[in-house]
Amino acid sequence: MVSKRVKVINPQGMHMHPAQLFVTEMSRYDCTVTILFGEKTINAKSIMNLMASCIKMGSEIEIRCEGEQEAEALDAAARLVESGLGDL
Repeated sequence: MVSKRVKVINPQGMHMHPAQLFVTEMSRYDCTVTILFGEKTINAKSIMNLMASCIKMGSEIEIRCEGEQEAEALDAAARLVESGLGDL
Protein backbone atom coordinates (compact mmCIF):
# COMPACT_ATOMS: atom_id res chain seq x y z
CA MET A 1 0.00 0.00 0.00
CA VAL A 2 1.23 3.47 -0.92
CA SER A 3 -0.29 6.83 -0.07
CA LYS A 4 0.20 10.54 -0.52
CA ARG A 5 -1.46 13.67 0.86
CA VAL A 6 -2.35 16.32 -1.72
CA LYS A 7 -4.29 19.57 -1.77
CA VAL A 8 -7.20 20.04 -4.17
CA ILE A 9 -6.56 23.21 -6.21
CA ASN A 10 -9.44 22.94 -8.68
CA PRO A 11 -11.69 25.97 -8.08
CA GLN A 12 -14.80 23.77 -8.22
CA GLY A 13 -13.38 20.89 -6.18
CA MET A 14 -14.42 17.38 -7.22
CA HIS A 15 -17.44 18.37 -9.30
CA MET A 16 -18.64 16.26 -12.23
CA HIS A 17 -15.91 16.90 -14.83
CA PRO A 18 -12.88 16.47 -12.53
CA ALA A 19 -14.47 13.45 -10.83
CA GLN A 20 -15.09 11.79 -14.21
CA LEU A 21 -11.53 12.50 -15.31
CA PHE A 22 -10.16 11.06 -12.06
CA VAL A 23 -12.33 7.92 -12.19
CA THR A 24 -11.50 7.29 -15.85
CA GLU A 25 -7.77 7.56 -15.20
CA MET A 26 -7.84 5.40 -12.05
CA SER A 27 -9.87 2.69 -13.82
CA ARG A 28 -6.80 1.97 -15.96
CA TYR A 29 -4.85 0.62 -13.00
CA ASP A 30 -5.06 -2.84 -11.47
CA CYS A 31 -5.34 -1.77 -7.84
CA THR A 32 -7.79 -0.31 -5.38
CA VAL A 33 -7.75 3.47 -5.11
CA THR A 34 -9.18 5.10 -2.01
CA ILE A 35 -9.41 8.75 -0.96
CA LEU A 36 -9.50 9.66 2.69
CA PHE A 37 -11.19 13.00 3.33
CA GLY A 38 -12.04 13.96 6.89
CA GLU A 39 -13.89 10.99 8.35
CA LYS A 40 -14.82 9.65 4.90
CA THR A 41 -13.24 6.74 3.04
CA ILE A 42 -14.13 7.05 -0.63
CA ASN A 43 -13.86 4.51 -3.45
CA ALA A 44 -12.00 6.65 -6.01
CA LYS A 45 -13.12 4.44 -8.90
CA SER A 46 -16.79 5.31 -8.27
CA ILE A 47 -17.94 8.61 -9.74
CA MET A 48 -21.02 8.69 -7.52
CA ASN A 49 -18.98 8.16 -4.34
CA LEU A 50 -16.42 10.74 -5.42
CA MET A 51 -18.99 13.41 -6.29
CA ALA A 52 -20.97 12.74 -3.09
CA SER A 53 -17.86 13.29 -0.96
CA CYS A 54 -18.16 17.11 -1.28
CA ILE A 55 -14.42 17.66 -1.72
CA LYS A 56 -13.92 21.41 -2.22
CA MET A 57 -11.02 23.59 -3.36
CA GLY A 58 -8.38 23.81 -0.63
CA SER A 59 -9.27 20.42 0.85
CA GLU A 60 -6.40 18.16 1.81
CA ILE A 61 -6.99 14.54 0.85
CA GLU A 62 -5.00 11.35 1.21
CA ILE A 63 -4.87 9.06 -1.80
CA ARG A 64 -4.17 5.38 -1.05
CA CYS A 65 -3.47 2.74 -3.67
CA GLU A 66 -3.09 -0.97 -3.05
CA GLY A 67 -2.42 -3.69 -5.60
CA GLU A 68 -0.22 -4.59 -8.55
CA GLN A 69 -0.01 -1.12 -10.10
CA GLU A 70 -0.23 0.88 -6.88
CA ALA A 71 2.86 3.06 -7.46
CA GLU A 72 1.84 4.00 -10.99
CA ALA A 73 -1.73 4.73 -9.92
CA LEU A 74 -0.60 6.91 -7.01
CA ASP A 75 1.71 8.93 -9.25
CA ALA A 76 -1.07 9.47 -11.79
CA ALA A 77 -3.64 10.36 -9.12
CA ALA A 78 -1.37 12.87 -7.40
CA ARG A 79 -0.44 14.50 -10.73
CA LEU A 80 -4.11 14.87 -11.66
CA VAL A 81 -5.09 16.51 -8.38
CA GLU A 82 -2.01 18.75 -8.24
CA SER A 83 -2.58 19.90 -11.83
CA GLY A 84 -6.16 21.02 -11.18
CA LEU A 85 -7.98 17.97 -12.54
CA GLY A 86 -8.14 19.28 -16.09
CA ASP A 87 -9.82 22.59 -15.26
CA LEU A 88 -6.79 24.89 -14.94
